[in-house]
Amino acid sequence: MATVSPTLEAKLNRSPGKIGMVGFAVVLLIGISYAGFQLLSDLSTVHSGSIMPYVLLGIALLVALGFEFVNGFHDTANAVATVIYTHSMEPHIAVVWSGFWNFLGVLTSSGLVAFGIISLLPVELILQVGSKAGFAMVFALLVAAIIWNLGTWYFGLPASSSHTLIGSIIGVGIANQLTSVKTGTSGVDWGQATNIGKTLLISPAVGFVCAYLLLSFMKLVIKNRKLYEAPEGTEPPPFWIRCLLVLTCTGVSFAHGSNDGQKGMGLIMLILVGTVPTAYALNHAITRKQSDDFIAVSQQAGNTLSKYVSPNAVVGDDREEATDYIRTREFTPNTMLALRQLVTDIGNETALFGELAKVPNDRVRNFRNDMYLVSEALRLMKKTKQPAIGAADWEALDNYKKHVDGATRFIPGWVKVAVAMALGLGTMVGWKRIVVTVGEKIGKDHLTYGQGAAAEITAMITIGAADWFGMPVSTTHVLSSGIAGTMAANHSGLQWSTVRNLAMAWVLTLPASMVLAGFLFWAFRNLF
Repeated sequence: MATVSPTLEAKLNRSPGKIGMVGFAVVLLIGISYAGFQLLSDLSTVHSGSIMPYVLLGIALLVALGFEFVNGFHDTANAVATVIYTHSMEPHIAVVWSGFWNFLGVLTSSGLVAFGIISLLPVELILQVGSKAGFAMVFALLVAAIIWNLGTWYFGLPASSSHTLIGSIIGVGIANQLTSVKTGTSGVDWGQATNIGKTLLISPAVGFVCAYLLLSFMKLVIKNRKLYEAPEGTEPPPFWIRCLLVLTCTGVSFAHGSNDGQKGMGLIMLILVGTVPTAYALNHAITRKQSDDFIAVSQQAGNTLSKYVSPNAVVGDDREEATDYIRTREFTPNTMLALRQLVTDIGNETALFGELAKVPNDRVRNFRNDMYLVSEALRLMKKTKQPAIGAADWEALDNYKKHVDGATRFIPGWVKVAVAMALGLGTMVGWKRIVVTVGEKIGKDHLTYGQGAAAEITAMITIGAADWFGMPVSTTHVLSSGIAGTMAANHSGLQWSTVRNLAMAWVLTLPASMVLAGFLFWAFRNLF
């Protein structure tokens, strides 16, 4: 069984020192100041007769950033475990280095994962995120995720923040369906949930198998025996091995930031839209020229949809018809007419106001909701292939959807900075418990240099690919299973008590977070 030397134990417990603490405090202060200044600048254009929206905004942002803070306990700490336990980097230097690359990953993230997760939520709660039910939704799923993540962190279990958040969203969706008086109220987009669930289910297996195969391949190609030895004492490895491990740690950290950092971003954008829609419901960065392009694209999309409108279609309320389609997934001839009319109205109103930034405050929320409905309806039509639309026409519709998403699915720079700061602070505070589990308690023998490199290369590629396709994966599960795979490939043996605990955390996370979030949604909905 792997044991930790007193020297390593002292290194893990060592304080970062006054210089390190001051340096981190300065960076944190700069980040907070930038995010705060940008937020206040955005809010300066908002004129509200009540202080309540600002109070709710402050509380909700603290809770959302609290989720990312706790996320830093878990997932970011995984990235530094191998470089710490192979003595490639000092623990606190490794944590700061990982935090920096997480920060860059967050800043360069695409947003696909963020809005892919949001699409799991009930459509009427997204459209009415500023209502009491909308706030109950956001608070319930965030608080549930924080509670479960803190519990598993306390026991040193590398549980998945992705898994937890998805379970919380499903719990809120089911609770919304069960507690709503209105029949036909949406619960969970089970098709989207299934796709994300498959990713979360497969990723640990991918981590185990790929890390196993990669280490076996490395042994065939790289004959330097030093790579496959465990560290001696606390001396760092040879320079080239050290560079390899630092590089893989960097890659995992960057990939983690670009994927996991997005989960909080999407929820923060929902909070901003719900509390101060005049500032955040529409992307004010879109220029007049881009607005003119959008008007032309809207006309093209409207003409395209007109080809498929049945002459017998009749619609009373375009918005309600489109909402029913997204909720029920049942396409009717009336759906196409409603969709065509929404596209036409959005284009005409954009032409009337000239720019999105000039849309009147009392019409911003409905304007954004109409865009969201159109985008989701087009996504479902393409996914279900109902109705049958030609490839050339889909090019026009995809181009229109891209413009619509650019107007509604955006993430301000200050949100990315705030999330990166929360992740980094969480890592600085809570890294040790998870690092010890990954470094000492998965395999029976000490982690070798090659095992650390193979596990992190696997994690880096897997997470990066998931980010490219807009799918959330668990850094924790991929890296932990990757280390287990290298232990199997090295015939080192596994500590089955730890493996059993990890498996239990993996199995229990989904139902536990579902129940917790569902109960909290019911409680908050009655409280607000």
